[in-house]
Amino acid sequence: MRTLSTPSPALICPQNSQGCQNGRGSSTSSSSVTGETVAMVHSPPPTRLTHPLIRLASKHQKEQANIDRLPDQSMIQIFSFLPTNQLCRCARVCRRWYNLAWDPRLWRTIRLTGETINVDRALKVLTRRLCQDTPNVCLMLETVIVSGCRRLTDRGLYTIAQCCPELRRLEVSGCYNISNEAVFDVVSLCPNLEHLDVSGCSKVTCISLTREASIKLSPLHGKQISIRYLDMTDCFVLEDEGLHTIAAHCTQLTHLYLRRCVRITDEGLRYLMIYCTSVKELSVSDCRFVSDFGMREIAKLESRLRYLSIAHCSRITDVGIRYIAKYCSKLRYLNARGCEGITDHGVEYLAKNCTKLKSLDIGKCPLVSDAGLEFLALNCFNLKRLSLKSCESITGQGLQIVAANCFDLQMLNVQDCDVSVDALRFVKRHCKRCIIEHTNPAFF
Repeated sequence: MRTLSTPSPALICPQNSQGCQNGRGSSTSSSSVTGETVAMVHSPPPTRLTHPLIRLASKHQKEQANIDRLPDQSMIQIFSFLPTNQLCRCARVCRRWYNLAWDPRLWRTIRLTGETINVDRALKVLTRRLCQDTPNVCLMLETVIVSGCRRLTDRGLYTIAQCCPELRRLEVSGCYNISNEAVFDVVSLCPNLEHLDVSGCSKVTCISLTREASIKLSPLHGKQISIRYLDMTDCFVLEDEGLHTIAAHCTQLTHLYLRRCVRITDEGLRYLMIYCTSVKELSVSDCRFVSDFGMREIAKLESRLRYLSIAHCSRITDVGIRYIAKYCSKLRYLNARGCEGITDHGVEYLAKNCTKLKSLDIGKCPLVSDAGLEFLALNCFNLKRLSLKSCESITGQGLQIVAANCFDLQMLNVQDCDVSVDALRFVKRHCKRCIIEHTNPAFF
């Protein structure tokens, strides 16, 4: 294929497959190329069309093409609502649209989706085109989302690290072929990176700077990484030592998600609380080795903690809940589903100390009864979401007490609970906006 000095990349995908989008779109142009997705280039379109049939109608078309009268700024504003595949198509209309479609202001975000896409090559082609005006650097590119692109490798992340120094957000969830070294390159060469999602990247065991970057940093700067949001859900091989390294380097963390990081223990949480004192949201769901001692460490966050998920941490009991309730008085969200050691006493202490609680999930806690619900109803008037799924000791009486006091309730889950139809109707009458999830076939 012949290319000019200013090629326009277009992602060519297998038929009926997902391709590249820029923030809001979904699909791309399709063409079968040996059964895989590749990135190709085409030259800018000619200034005017030369086909004889088109030439005959050109005068009439000019009269109808009012869009051509819009100034460049208005056209760019219109293009900003288009996905990448549509931008690539617009770039083929005429030379003016070609130049406008590749305006750097339209390329703050690159989004690639699909399991078959050759994402390494796509990133290389796109960044090369975006670096045309600023050689080797994409100054405007701030967000790269390639979640679910299983063919992404370290080579693709290295392209991002080399070309996108202003990167602020990177999402590579489900890309299990990337390694620690590639992630280290990105966080070392993109100093403004604040949002990193590596969930499902099973080879990632740590977040740190490369050795070369650590040597270059001055003692005053330290070895800090500016990441504030970190999602390491399903990073199964993450251990306490890796969490220690993450905490030591990412001291500005405010959102940390460690769901199903099954090797994490209370010791890892102790390391985390030493360095990361600004955490607002924390999830350790399904971390089966986390116990009440870990809750004691988390409680050191005090009023800064707003969101906590400890679902299915079976070693947590009322003792751990008391630690959280005593020190984290501004807690808004708590997911304690499956913590079977929690009783009415833990719920009582939580309700009396965390009165601003808005969302609570205590499903599959068989020791929580109507008495616990009464404490919630009399103290947590702002409660909007309550899940009691599979709570065997809950009855309709407890639900009525909640409904009579928590008028802002918007979601109630009572699936697999022994509650009557009358109780459900009572809730619906008092909480007009409440959506009730239930398994009672007699209630509509």
